[in-house]
Amino acid sequence: MTESIQFWAVVPAAGVGKRMQSDRPKQYLELAGKTVIERTLNRLLEAGVFGAVAVAVSTEDPYWPELEVSRHPSVITAPGGKERADSVLSALKSLHGQADDGDWVLVHDAARPCITSEDIRKLIDTLADDPIGGILALSSHDTLKDVQGSSIVGTLDRRHIWRALTPQMFRYGMLKAALTEAEGNPAITDEASALELKGFKPKIVEGRADNIKITRPEDLALAMFYLEQQ
Repeated sequence: MTESIQFWAVVPAAGVGKRMQSDRPKQYLELAGKTVIERTLNRLLEAGVFGAVAVAVSTEDPYWPELEVSRHPSVITAPGGKERADSVLSALKSLHGQADDGDWVLVHDAARPCITSEDIRKLIDTLADDPIGGILALSSHDTLKDVQGSSIVGTLDRRHIWRALTPQMFRYGMLKAALTEAEGNPAITDEASALELKGFKPKIVEGRADNIKITRPEDLALAMFYLEQQ
């Protein structure tokens, strides 16, 4: 790996978080005295590895401009899109002129505030010389059922099933091209799926179980617990 290769972070944060049933998007809910997105961005900035963090937010977002972190010198604001992939692509475009095609981009969920510098560095160190890149993930400990309607039609082999986490780490040029090509495809639910669609096989790097995504109201209390433990 050459010394000139840089690392950039991208955070899609234009979602509305309907499952939280709250009066605001989940990234702006309070978590230990700050908003969820502030906790997340502070973790990324504390890692000390990124040239900049590009955050994609809705153009009508009234909360983002109020946050001190939105004015951080290493934070770039990009317009969010309709789907996650659109927001990630917009954030990548905001890095144009700074990021080279061979640089690494780590895409991280705004609602994963418990990410550790340890896991970020583990991902980077493991994949630094990989031609494609990969993602943090967790092996499944639960028995997984294949369901149609409300009936079980089979049991999946959990030895082959991993839960995708973030960050997901890919080359800037490769990821940008894959997302551009897959624009509007509903099958693209994360960055790895865009690369998979082009025939690439991203790597798996085992991450920490406390890197949870805040999706439902009870997740806030769990995230608070993990932050205290860390």
